[in-house]
Amino acid sequence: ACRGNFVAFGEFGLQVLQTGWLTARQIEAGRVAARQYASEGKLFVRVFPDKPISKKPLETRMGKGKAEPEFWAARVKPGTVLYELAGVPRDIAQAAFVRVAHKMPFRCRFVDRRHA
Repeated sequence: ACRGNFVAFGEFGLQVLQTGWLTARQIEAGRVAARQYASEGKLFVRVFPDKPISKKPLETRMGKGKAEPEFWAARVKPGTVLYELAGVPRDIAQAAFVRVAHKMPFRCRFVDRRHA
């Protein structure tokens, strides 16, 4: 990813290592998991589900227009930072992001803020 690939708002982040779609439910599940573990810190969600994914019912004839949106998804590229955490120690942030990474459909890694 060229944009959104570094920790900008918090001190620690969770970075994606694969390409794919991240559904709104998966984003919310990760947010809830991080919030339950690191309740005193500030959590930043860096992705937004802006792509509507539609699906026609099975055994439907062609034509008759496009189907209604089934769910919403965010496109993510390798290097995109999904979540950031501020105001917590490193070990708590790392443990919280391990829990969040289990909710994600692709590989993720824990990253620190780059200091210039």
